[in-house]
Amino acid sequence: MARTRVHLASLLALSAALALVTGCGGGSDPKAADGTPAASGSPATGKDKPVVVVTTTWEGAFAKAAGAEDVEVIVPQSVHHAPDYDPKPSDLAAVAKADFVLYAPFEPYAAKIKEAAGSKAKLVEVNLDNDPDKVKAEVDKLSALFGTQDAATRWKTGFDAEYAKLNKDVRAAWPGGTSPSVVTQVFTAWAAKLAGATPVGMFGPEAVTPVQLAELSAKKPALVLDNAHMSTGTVLPDSGAKQVEIVNYPGEDLDLLPVYRNAAAELKKAMGGS
Repeated sequence: MARTRVHLASLLALSAALALVTGCGGGSDPKAADGTPAASGSPATGKDKPVVVVTTTWEGAFAKAAGAEDVEVIVPQSVHHAPDYDPKPSDLAAVAKADFVLYAPFEPYAAKIKEAAGSKAKLVEVNLDNDPDKVKAEVDKLSALFGTQDAATRWKTGFDAEYAKLNKDVRAAWPGGTSPSVVTQVFTAWAAKLAGATPVGMFGPEAVTPVQLAELSAKKPALVLDNAHMSTGTVLPDSGAKQVEIVNYPGEDLDLLPVYRNAAAELKKAMGGS
């Protein structure tokens, strides 16, 4: 998925900027409330809650679901393709104060950000997939790291109830009561599962080739679930399939549930439901 690499020169410049920022503060070592150095692995604020820096709102939503309360997002939501983002000095300053830095493997700059900032934070790779089973597995993993298992358990209970409701609502909108056939992008298969749809093909993350176009069109799907963050336009023109744009990234509130609600609404609309 990643297409762009952050230039080393840019990171070195940012490192220098961070040195100036921390130097003005009288040193880069984190301090507790009494002015003494904070204990290794504890938040610089002196609180029991971990300080978590995430590359995007997607990781941020996972962290929040896992029970993290102090979460800072590096890539603005306005950046449509996160791997294209060029970090700023303020991003490095945030990383330098973090206990955990969450990133996805297709985001090439995360490890370089941590290295350039000189952070001692634990770098955690997150499997960004909105499939419910994978989401809950990541939430469990993160809550074990954060020490917030109780909060994660409460979130999963609410998530399961909401997901079951949405799944039932979308299934009720099946045309003629029959599961629609769908073609999905690699990062939208979770939406087909939410709809109880029947997958007949998959494409991406690269653009569909002429051979794939012929093969996927021959499947005669009712729906094409495109990735709104990596769309290349109409995927199967002249196939008669309705294309649905699926959004993976949560909003600035870092709430993952609206992602599922929005997907359910778009799927129902495409199937002719209200």
